[in-house]
Amino acid sequence: MFNLFRKPPANPNVKQDDAQTFRVRVRTVRHGEIVEFRFTKGAHIGIDDDGNYVFRKPVISPQHLDRGELVVQFNNRYQVLSTSGDGVDFVPVNEWED
Repeated sequence: MFNLFRKPPANPNVKQDDAQTFRVRVRTVRHGEIVEFRFTKGAHIGIDDDGNYVFRKPVISPQHLDRGELVVQFNNRYQVLSTSGDGVDFVPVNEWED
């Protein structure tokens, strides 16, 4: 009726492997290298000034040493609010999902 119990759509750039683990793939702007990050709620996600959860990580590609930064913001239920990057583009999950 009012969509109170409907689950919000998943973010196209972040894949949740299980209840604790997320994965993201980014492509460096300079050389197009793909770098994957796997992060967990307990070890890698912190809290920002607004009370939301955030995963912030510098990106250094292994071959060309391209640099960038990725940021994934979550609400208090660990639902992805936004993804942003500096020097990187996010690779959508549907392009790399097996």
